[in-house]
Amino acid sequence: MIPRSNIRNIGISAHIDSGKTTLSERILFYTGRIYKIEEVRGGGSGATMDFMELEGERGITITSAATTCTWNDTQINLIDTPGHVDFTIEVERSLRVLDGAIMVLCAVAGVQSQSLTVDRQMKRYRIPRIAFINKMDRLGANPFSVVQALRDKLNLNPLLLQYPIGSEQTFEGVIDLIEMTAHYFAGENGEQRLILPIPENLREQAQEAREKLLDLLSMFSDTIMEKLLDGEAVPQALMWETIRKATLSLQLTPVLMGSAFKNKGVQNLLDGIAHYLPSPNEREVVQAIDSQTQASVTVDCHPDNPLLALAFKITDEDTGQLTYTRLYSGTLRQGDTVKNSRTGKRVRIDWCGCTLTTDKR
Repeated sequence: MIPRSNIRNIGISAHIDSGKTTLSERILFYTGRIYKIEEVRGGGSGATMDFMELEGERGITITSAATTCTWNDTQINLIDTPGHVDFTIEVERSLRVLDGAIMVLCAVAGVQSQSLTVDRQMKRYRIPRIAFINKMDRLGANPFSVVQALRDKLNLNPLLLQYPIGSEQTFEGVIDLIEMTAHYFAGENGEQRLILPIPENLREQAQEAREKLLDLLSMFSDTIMEKLLDGEAVPQALMWETIRKATLSLQLTPVLMGSAFKNKGVQNLLDGIAHYLPSPNEREVVQAIDSQTQASVTVDCHPDNPLLALAFKITDEDTGQLTYTRLYSGTLRQGDTVKNSRTGKRVRIDWCGCTLTTDKR
């Protein structure tokens, strides 16, 4: 049983064609969930998360898909959501049950129309997020203009944690501004992450970007402020802790970058998911409505408490109806009979598998 502190219930959302499903495919590959990378377009079996035949034909995500993978000692329950405006309700249903999210942005187009919609949905459900600037290899890629757009158009407080090594056709990797190391990605599928010293020609720019990062972090930590005023070095652990707290309180949005299609920067994003996004223990207090009294009730997430779950997606499979469920309290077992609070009817659980859960099943 994985501790709840090591679980991340997250989703990937963005404007259409920002690279969500391509990113999901790389996440599954680097975590060992799949052993061959398939592309959204270009033949083959199609991306793993685009399981519908029509999705493969059109090269777009139509319905949200859920899966589970493990990165180091962190279990990631992942939902890939559609980007097209016609399927916004799929995004809405998925975001409602998540603890954290990744907002993917194109390094060229930046904040687009559906980015605004996704941003409103994340703010509505108070979901902490990481912004991932994708497609850094494309002509016209400019991560700094995307960061400015996050500030100007979405009213976020973006915190740039990386500096690019090259851009467009010369994009090679990223500089970690916390560790001050250069990260390159080698191998046929970028599976080898090489951590090397920062190139000489980029040291000045990286140091300037780090100083801006520390200046912003000092607004959320008196300890960092004191160390900066005293001219002392700021420990990495203190920076990670401060970023995490500010992210969970929705005061900061960490920004990472890479190119999912070129297999660069995805492993760093996985590290960021574990570092900065909340576990079920850290999500805001869940409020439910008593179906009989209509009173608001605070949900205590414990496996011994009465069962409380939300069915957020239903599909028809060859074996029958499959219901995707987020478990907030209690324990769900095969053979249990539960009450549907909407219809008032009782339903028997024929089979119980993996759910997006806060507690044991």
